[in-house]
Amino acid sequence: MSEQAAGMPANLKILFVSLGCDKNLVDSEHMLGTLAGHGYEMTDDEEDADIIIINTCCFIESAKEESINTILEMARYRTEGKCRCLIVAGCMAERYRDEVLKEIPEADAIIGTSSMDHIEEAVERVMQGDKAVYLDATAERAGAAALSGAEKRIMTTGGFYEYLKIADGCDRRCTYCAIPDMRGHYRSFPMEQLVAEAEMLAEQGVKELILVAQETTLYGTDLYGKKCLHILLRRLCQIEGLVWIRILYCYPEEIYPELVQTIREEPKICHYLDIPIQHADDRILKRMGRRTNRAMLEKIIAGLREQIPDIAIRTTLITGFPGETEEEHRNLMDFVRTMKFDRLGVFTYSQEEGTPAARMEDQIDEETKKNRRDDLMTLQQEVSEERGHSMIGKTLPVFVEGYMSADDVYVGRSYADAPDIDGLVFIHTDEELNTGDFIQVKIDGSLEYDLTGGLADNGCL
Repeated sequence: MSEQAAGMPANLKILFVSLGCDKNLVDSEHMLGTLAGHGYEMTDDEEDADIIIINTCCFIESAKEESINTILEMARYRTEGKCRCLIVAGCMAERYRDEVLKEIPEADAIIGTSSMDHIEEAVERVMQGDKAVYLDATAERAGAAALSGAEKRIMTTGGFYEYLKIADGCDRRCTYCAIPDMRGHYRSFPMEQLVAEAEMLAEQGVKELILVAQETTLYGTDLYGKKCLHILLRRLCQIEGLVWIRILYCYPEEIYPELVQTIREEPKICHYLDIPIQHADDRILKRMGRRTNRAMLEKIIAGLREQIPDIAIRTTLITGFPGETEEEHRNLMDFVRTMKFDRLGVFTYSQEEGTPAARMEDQIDEETKKNRRDDLMTLQQEVSEERGHSMIGKTLPVFVEGYMSADDVYVGRSYADAPDIDGLVFIHTDEELNTGDFIQVKIDGSLEYDLTGGLADNGCL
């Protein structure tokens, strides 16, 4: 395909809005790269955009509302401004394509989650007069997913850390979750392709690589017939320029010995795991369609801490699931109090249409959900303060992310902190630091979720 279709005006400007999770962000960066490779220019000014693309999310109700509000906001530029093409992509486009086309006539094209490599074709068709284009590649879902290619990606995170999506889709069918309906079956991306993409990112200055998928621990089972995350990690660790490799979204029951051994042995891999468990009461876990129980969770976490003593474990919980009793809530509180997670997030249950949990009796009112969430977060704040205090006097490697001039302090993250979701390290020093530096910081104080410190004697890594 030519840089731009014959007869189309040159220098068309595209505004791209990416909503939702880090996996969505990777999709957006690939679409941006594809369009830039075909001669389109990028802009962050809505009033200057010829084409507006929104990569939507609808994982929970609040994400759905944000997507709808953003589409409506951008639709105003389609009717009143310079914009000639409004495209809705991603999870909402996949799940609610008919509703979007009916309720938002300003939308010129709908692109589902498995059709994003057709983004440039969709733009061309709309600009040439087609309306309501929906490029459905559902058949591709049964096999390995196709990315746009390592050379087609524009980084938007600032350049020193980036996400590498190693798989898409999910086969779990947890009763509260609609992701399998939006993303299809679990499909690993070919290892050679991922290594090439990671090499490209490292060549562009990325120092921290963050592996993401709906479930990272199952990587390779569909393509290679066995779990291969540890093999992929070994190969990624060989890439020059990468300093940290971080792993998110590990289902607890799928963590396996070779993976733990690799994390322990490879110095580039952060001693950090994100392990979503959602609950700890056995009855609620069963109703959720989860494949663990409290005893199993406690054994897995204890095993990780025994084999990797300094491992930081992050988890997420859902509170207010249909039928959750006060006793079951107290059981979850006791579990959190006992396990003392390094990082923890809590979501109130969202009743997602079409899911088995949405049809369950004994739905819980929003006030009770929020009160239970607040209970858990208050407890976790106590745990976090205790853990933070225990770090005083220790020296940690820290990734510098910027400088706050108003407070005359640098901001960074330790190995125990993933970007945007975990804590920060505030660094007081008279030395000049640069974003992207890795330094040694001696911790001298703690806040609710953050740490403070100064450069250690051997400050620069």
